[in-house]
Parts: sequence; structure tokens; C-alpha cells
Amino acid sequence: MQLVTNKQGLHGTIRVPGDKSISHRSIMFGALAEGKTTVTNFLKGEDCLSTIGVFRALGVSIEESENQIVVHGKGWDGLQKPTEKLDVGNSGTTIRLMLGILAGRAFEATIAGDASIAKRPMGRVMTPLREMGAVFEAKEANFAPVKVTGTTLKPIEYTLPVASAQVKSAIIFAALQAEGETTIIEKEKTRDHTEQMIRQFGGKIEVDDLTIRVSGGQKFSGQTVVVPGDISSAAFFIVAGLIVPNSKIRLENVGINPTRTGIIDVVKAMGGKITVEETSAVGDEPAGTITVETSDLTGITIGGDIIPRLIDELPVIALLASQATGRTVIKDAEELKVKETNRIDAVVAELSKMGIVLVGTEDGMIIEGQQKLHGATVQTYGDHRMGMTLQIAALLADSDVTLLDADAVKVSYPTFFEDVTSLY
Repeated sequence: MQLVTNKQGLHGTIRVPGDKSISHRSIMFGALAEGKTTVTNFLKGEDCLSTIGVFRALGVSIEESENQIVVHGKGWDGLQKPTEKLDVGNSGTTIRLMLGILAGRAFEATIAGDASIAKRPMGRVMTPLREMGAVFEAKEANFAPVKVTGTTLKPIEYTLPVASAQVKSAIIFAALQAEGETTIIEKEKTRDHTEQMIRQFGGKIEVDDLTIRVSGGQKFSGQTVVVPGDISSAAFFIVAGLIVPNSKIRLENVGINPTRTGIIDVVKAMGGKITVEETSAVGDEPAGTITVETSDLTGITIGGDIIPRLIDELPVIALLASQATGRTVIKDAEELKVKETNRIDAVVAELSKMGIVLVGTEDGMIIEGQQKLHGATVQTYGDHRMGMTLQIAALLADSDVTLLDADAVKVSYPTFFEDVTSLY
């Protein structure tokens, strides 16, 4: 695919698709609740559609229309043994959270995905779930496909060795089925959409700083879920507005949950012109309007407890850093190695092709600033965020940029390229 290149003066208003994390969880909680759940602004990307497919295979009726998703929840005990393998496609969120849900159900199920999923480690989820009594059989012990034999689960106290919302959420789903109270201690604060949704669906969970306590035997009731726009998708336009000359972009209805707004803090620390106005909230999930304009930026060091709050935005933050004055260091980001691809290696390889000077480290990247970009043939590695990062980079390139496997972007943002075009 030929990307749009050599652009100036991006102007306009964008409403990015619904938040991917919240969309996944709305289907999960809707299915596990009793009664009807209605979801609006659901992200109809391939990952979230995989979650719908998995629950349909478990016997849950889910209706799709242009404007909403309706889930006819049957409660925990209403899930049925699937007649075929559960296919998560490319969705790491789906497979990891489903391991927690399936661990306590009274049937066997095998869950698998595409070639990318087969390479992504599941041991970090299976280890604590096995402590709770879960029974798994997996390829090479820690990789999909995974056969889950549901069983009675017991509560545990578990300190997360990695900052991962997926691992935390898988344990929470298992804990909701265990006999007693489970305690989870986080390494650093990670996105808390699972905790928020438990409360919205009528459940109880205690959160005291980094300590989470959840009791088993809870039942949920169907709800109306309004999904805010995904800040991880908005991040690409935030960066575009900051680095493309003579630009000003307005982003409406963006989720600004504090566990997700690390990119806003980074932009402010680099001197970027950004304003955030809260406009609405559904429960504890606030949304707002973000406005950015072309800015003079300064390189900084990014690391520590902010990393879980911007882990999905780091590829495009590396691009942002390439246009700042001075050097930017990203550290403490080992999680980038276990995303859809090894994002450290992928970002370094592809941005280097376009003339950006950067190197990968064991836990991040070092990016030199004030770089000129040129044309190249680049690839997504099947990773949606790589594809979108490379399109924003191409806006600064002085000649043609060809993107291989551009369809990967559809995982989280089916209309991304059209939205880019709408700004010039």
C-alpha cells in the first residue's frame, strides 16, 4: 500500500473508534451477567469481533447492529461447552482473559489463535491460575493452543512479577469463581477497566493502591455500556498534530482514564501544545476532547511507573521523539517484546529504514532527535500499531513510502487511513 507522504497543515476533528480494552470487557461481562447488556460505540475491529465469536461458541446470544451490540447474558453457569476450538484470531487480550474465565467452568475447552498468538507467552497467566487449581495443557507448556479443563478454584495471594493488565484481569476472572477472597498485588498500576466494569455490573472489588481484593461467588446484572474512544488510537493523531508542520487536530470523545493517559503526560513533559477537556463520564470511565498543535519538543527520559500507562503508545512515541530537540530514552519497557511482535526490534528496524537514528536496548530504545525522514518500503509484522505508526511517519517523508501488510491496522482501527486522509 502507498502511504500518504510529505504533508503539511493537518486540520480537522476526529472521533476515534471505541476503546479496545473496554469493548472486549463489555462482551465478557455482558455474557457473564444475567439479563441484557447493550453496548454502544463498540470497536468493530477484528480483535473485539474475535471475543464476540468466542462467546457465541460458548452458547451466548449476541446481536450486532450498526449502532450497538446486544448481549443476552446467561450468567456464569449459562456458558456451554463449545463444540469446536475457540478461535481468538490475533487477540492476546481475548485468549489471556478467557483462560481466567474458562478455568472455573465445568467443561473442557481448547482455545487458540493465529500464528502470532502461537508465539506469545501464556505462562505468565497460567502460573498464577495453576496456583488456584486451574488445569491447562499447552504446546511447549506455555504457548497456544491451550486445553482448559474447568475445575473448582481456590483463592490465592499473588504478587504480579510483571506490570500486566491482562495477567491481572485473568486472575480477577478466576477469583470471581473461587471459593473465598483472592488478593492481587500489582508491581505498578496498570489499566483498571476490569475493576471498573465489575462495579458497573453490580459486583464488588476492593482496590487499595496496588492491592486488589476480590471475592468469589459474585453475580452480575446486565448493563448499558457506552464505550469511550480509544486513547491508544487517538495517540497517532496526537503525534501527527504535534510533529506535522502547521497542524492543529481536535479529538473528541477520547477515554481519559488516568491509568491510560501516560502519553498526555509525556507530551506535556516534552513541551507539546496539548489541551484536555473532560466532557463526560460513564461510571468511572471519563472521556474528553483533546486538542494538539504543531510544537517545538524536547527529548526526555521515559521510564518507571508511567510505562504501563503508555505501553501501547510507545511505537508512536518513538516517532514523536525523533522530531524533538535532543535525545529521548525509553526504558523499563520489556513488555514491548511480548506484544503482537517484538515491538522494540520492529520499531528500530522500520523507523531506521526511513532515516531515523535510534537503537534498541534490553528494555527500550534510545532515539536521536530532529531527524529528516525519507521514503522506504516498510512492514507491519502483522502488528496494527506498527502500521499506524509508519503512516504517521510517512507524513514527514520526502518520497514514497510503501507499507506491506497494511491490513493489520484493521485489528483496532478499520477506518484509520480514511481518517488520516480527512485531515488534509
